[in-house]
Amino acid sequence: MVTPLLRGAEIDACVHRITLARAEPTRAHRTPVSPEIERRRDEAEHHRRSVVERLVELHPGAVVATGHEHTVALVGDGVELILDARLADVEARRTITAHALVRVGRVDDRFTYAPLVIKNHEVTEAASSRQLHEGSLDRLMPSDVAVRDGLGLRATVTVRRDVLLLDGATRVLQAFAAADPSTRGALVDRNCRVWWLDLSSPTYSRSNLSAYDSFYRERLDVLTALDEWFDVGGAFPTSPYWHRECLTCEFSEHCHGELESIDDVSLTRFTTLDQQFALRDHGVSTRHQLARLDPRRVLAARAKPVPAVAAVTVEERLVRKFDRLDELIYRARCHVRDSALRILDPSRMGCPTADVEVDVDMESYDDVTYLWGANVTLNTPVDGAVEGYTTFVEWGALTSEAEAQNFARFWWWLSDLRERCGAQGLTFAAYCFWAQAEDGAMNRSVLTPVNAGPTKHDLVEFRQLSPSAWIDLHDLAKEQIQTEGPLGLKQLAASAGFEWRDENPSGEASMLWYEVATRGDGIEALVSRQRILDYNEDDCRATKSLRDWLNGAAKSLAHRDDPL
Repeated sequence: MVTPLLRGAEIDACVHRITLARAEPTRAHRTPVSPEIERRRDEAEHHRRSVVERLVELHPGAVVATGHEHTVALVGDGVELILDARLADVEARRTITAHALVRVGRVDDRFTYAPLVIKNHEVTEAASSRQLHEGSLDRLMPSDVAVRDGLGLRATVTVRRDVLLLDGATRVLQAFAAADPSTRGALVDRNCRVWWLDLSSPTYSRSNLSAYDSFYRERLDVLTALDEWFDVGGAFPTSPYWHRECLTCEFSEHCHGELESIDDVSLTRFTTLDQQFALRDHGVSTRHQLARLDPRRVLAARAKPVPAVAAVTVEERLVRKFDRLDELIYRARCHVRDSALRILDPSRMGCPTADVEVDVDMESYDDVTYLWGANVTLNTPVDGAVEGYTTFVEWGALTSEAEAQNFARFWWWLSDLRERCGAQGLTFAAYCFWAQAEDGAMNRSVLTPVNAGPTKHDLVEFRQLSPSAWIDLHDLAKEQIQTEGPLGLKQLAASAGFEWRDENPSGEASMLWYEVATRGDGIEALVSRQRILDYNEDDCRATKSLRDWLNGAAKSLAHRDDPL
């Protein structure tokens, strides 16, 4: 049996995922796609369609390909712009889909093309020593660009995969003798800016054509091994290990079950495949074995400028292969103890308290904040103050003016409560989790021309009060608590015994609820609005639960350096 061709998006995918997808239904079932992932896909598809429609308007000679054979014919005819292009290099066992192929020239009697892909995310970042070439949708030629100094490609997995897609399209075009000899390709970002890249450049060492070729050869070998498995049976050609891609993989439940059954060390988040090989080569194949390593030996070995020639411990032999091997050991210890662990001595743990405490959380959609929620705890009665949850919300059009006005209402309420405390000689503190989000929303609101709330100076003054009146629980928790993996509010509050009422509590899920909540005033909209308010209230209550835990039961946790 010959397995399906390697798709462009699979070029750096988990090899076990590639084989499972082709071995169904004999090997695994697929986990249903989550609403959050479905939403991201829908947004990406909407962005792609809108850009393609714009290209059709700008380039009357553009043609939408209907399939592989049609694309080949259009390339042969030298069509200026081919949209939704699909090509298959059957001999090399790979196929690609490019959102566009741009005609860039001619070699002898053959037309040459550069691929273009459209992505719904940021592509660039500030980089003082680098530069990029920016084109435009209306003048879609790699020779017609402006040099943008101080910009480079973002160093993210997502952008690396974007470039690898261009590499794959280039290699397939080469098989048809239709590739741009200068190996150029273009990325269109979420802002519809066009970035032309030299795909052979060593600048992109993790995603250029050489990197693509390495990925390709590895996966071609996997497909060959899978062919043999189909024909003669035996051991399945790949096996799972847990890594970041698993979080959104349709086979995650299947693989997780297999790995849990053997306590696989990869379940300690997160390691690369090379690091997995290193651990196993040194006899560390389970989380329990990893947890029994000594983090203090790791720190001592890391402090040595040159690895010891006669390294005698596993820690000394492994430390150079990991950025934070000690952190990995601590995470494994959390699993073995089935609990979060202390980082500090109990006497140094805790969270500041006040006579009046306000736990704050916000909700945003498309980078605009529409809801500020606050849960008030009165440890001492205050004239004119009411204990419990209160909200400031805007269900109408999400304009910057509406955002600023809603924040102003929240700010004056919070300021009034703080002033009442001061007038009665009482202390006040407000708490959030991951202040960068709330601070960013506040800063954005005060910059709006119609701002009726605080000034930037007011915000700075509030954040710099001593003792602090604006406390980030994430900063406190990361200094005091060790977890098995993420250090988010959901994980920490769960350790504190808190439970959300919603069965699917997440910020991304709340965006889906918001879309329903703003579709008129029908029953569905009203139910979704209440769901958002309940979720926001639970987030506020979760930060209080986390505060109480840090001041109480968390001090009784085992220390992460305690022997097992």
